[in-house]
Amino acid sequence: MAKKQPGSPGSGTGPSGLAGGKLAQVGVPVAVVGVVVMLVVPLPSVLLDVLIACNITMALLVLLTSMFVHRPLDFSSFPALILVATLFRLALNVSASRLVLLDGFAGNVIDTFGHFVIGGSLVVGIIVFAILVVIQFVVVTNGAGRVAEVGARFTLDAMPGKQMAIDADLNSGLIDDDEARRRRAEVSGEADFYGAMDGASKFVKGDAIAAIVITIVNLLGGFTVGIVQKGMSLSDAVHTYSLLTIGDGLVSQIPALLLSVATGLIVTRATGTSDMGTDLVGQLTRMRQPMRIAGFGALGLCLIPGIPKIPFLLAGGTMLVLSTRVPPEAQAVEQAQADTTPALPSPDSVEAIVEDIRVDPLEIELAADLIDLVDPSAGGDLLDRVKSLRRKVATELGLVVPPVRTRDNLDLPLHTYAIRIFGVEVARGEAPPGAVLAIGDRLDSLPGRRTQEPVFGLTAVWVPFELRSQAEILGATVVDRSSVLTTHLAEVVRSYAPRLLGREEVKMLTDSVKRTHPAVVEELTPAQLSLGEIQQVLQALLEEGVSIRDLARIYEALSLRARLSKDVDGLVTAARDTLGPAIVAPYLQDGSVPVVSFDPMLEQRLLEGLRVNENGSFLALDLDLSQALMNDLTVLNVQAEEQNLSPILVCAPQIRPAVRRLTATTLGRLPVLSYSELSGPIQIRSVGVVAGRTAALAL
Repeated sequence: MAKKQPGSPGSGTGPSGLAGGKLAQVGVPVAVVGVVVMLVVPLPSVLLDVLIACNITMALLVLLTSMFVHRPLDFSSFPALILVATLFRLALNVSASRLVLLDGFAGNVIDTFGHFVIGGSLVVGIIVFAILVVIQFVVVTNGAGRVAEVGARFTLDAMPGKQMAIDADLNSGLIDDDEARRRRAEVSGEADFYGAMDGASKFVKGDAIAAIVITIVNLLGGFTVGIVQKGMSLSDAVHTYSLLTIGDGLVSQIPALLLSVATGLIVTRATGTSDMGTDLVGQLTRMRQPMRIAGFGALGLCLIPGIPKIPFLLAGGTMLVLSTRVPPEAQAVEQAQADTTPALPSPDSVEAIVEDIRVDPLEIELAADLIDLVDPSAGGDLLDRVKSLRRKVATELGLVVPPVRTRDNLDLPLHTYAIRIFGVEVARGEAPPGAVLAIGDRLDSLPGRRTQEPVFGLTAVWVPFELRSQAEILGATVVDRSSVLTTHLAEVVRSYAPRLLGREEVKMLTDSVKRTHPAVVEELTPAQLSLGEIQQVLQALLEEGVSIRDLARIYEALSLRARLSKDVDGLVTAARDTLGPAIVAPYLQDGSVPVVSFDPMLEQRLLEGLRVNENGSFLALDLDLSQALMNDLTVLNVQAEEQNLSPILVCAPQIRPAVRRLTATTLGRLPVLSYSELSGPIQIRSVGVVAGRTAALAL
């Protein structure tokens, strides 16, 4: 992520610039106070000349700065600067008016503008002043104000979309939290800037109106002072005070016009990679054909009788000469594409072959008629939902799901999608266009394709979108196509979470823990456990749906256990004991946990049959006992579900891993916990006892 360096545009202050010292902190407020003082305290003519020169110079600096910034936010202080500059200019008008009316002289600058610039002609001065006012008020200021208003409106309207795009990039892992915060601050700053510019443009318009009013007041006041108080003749009063008033108006209108132009440049400046001059010249001279046409057009004007030939010959000839230095359009386009597009490796290169054989961890393949799901212009929001899903899974399981690749597959049947894990298809479903999935038992009256909900196998019907309300009236749960696919993908991710947790993901998670708990990580790895051994433990936890979000406590438990043994089952048990309350929490129902347990005699037999090898612990039981045990568990589980209960199986900690391996094939959704994991203020409700012969139900 590129960060602004100190002293760069928009970064505020620089350590060696004028803005970096105490001068900026004290000088600017003092200057503003001084402007207010100028409104009431008379100024000597010499000081007024200096301040007028500073005013014109600062206006020129603001104009040039607005041309050199790359984006409007690089000059974020511009709205406040407009207010201060307008107040300063009005204060100069007041001071100059005071000197003109009192002394008949307001400094050499105003005197020069009144006599030399307009040739001492009152009529010329009034006309020039009127033209400047019209240019500023009617053309520049009105246009800039309208652009600022529209820019503020569209910027505010676009804020939610930009915020959602930032959240989507953050959820997909394309950016980190720091970059997301920077982008959100930039979006917020852009909205604030255009809102402030909308208001600041009113200052510029008001300044133009004030200039007209001040000039008229000074003319009338000058005539009155000259004729009534000083006894001048009408012609002398007009000559003296009118020229000074017009000179004052011109002196104030020039910086006002510069500031108005700067305002227009700022609000019409689009974000670019260069300053305005570079962008403007580069874009005007990018294509040869328009330059040639313009050159020949200028030469063609020479054919008009009586028109001077030399100016148009010079302009047209210069344009034609410059056009010869511009490459042809096709070459320019190819050059631009070559500059912006990274060079692709040759199809036979090692890089291209490696890219072709790369296997993505997680893929969604869509049939040809399902492309609309990922097309935003067609209302498709699947990509946004997948990004949100990655965030949700990370919150639930602590697993950072790799980016999901979505592509079309013409070999798939119509309406079909497929989910692949490391290139192997693990799930498939349907999402017919123009339909929604109605889930319920009383849907026989609805037309549509009968099917089963892909996650839980519930009875469902794909009904036309127009019949959605009718399906809801019948008590059905109606789900749109993107939700069906996203829910299916979420279930696949949870089921295959251990496979998605690779060595790189473990290293990334470990590094994140190290930033907050460095001592825990330094003690655990690599001195006690390698990343591969930690990966095995975390995969075993995910295999049983245990969240690994609390990695710091998991690593603490592994560190204590690894001093005694590196047996994976023992490490997993230590981690589970630490996470006991978090493991039990999802199974709480009405404040209690429905539990199925083993008969003490059966549990003793299981302890006696416990064996351990390099692959972990297992139960060495005869076939009849194993079959009876599984039959009892199946019966108890079905009877509990009929009572709307989701029981868990509890047993001694020593045999818990082996019992889980025994039940995983037939009863994969049945949680197996140990007695030690049920510690704490938990109400246990026994709903059945497994005896190995018949199931004793205690409902």
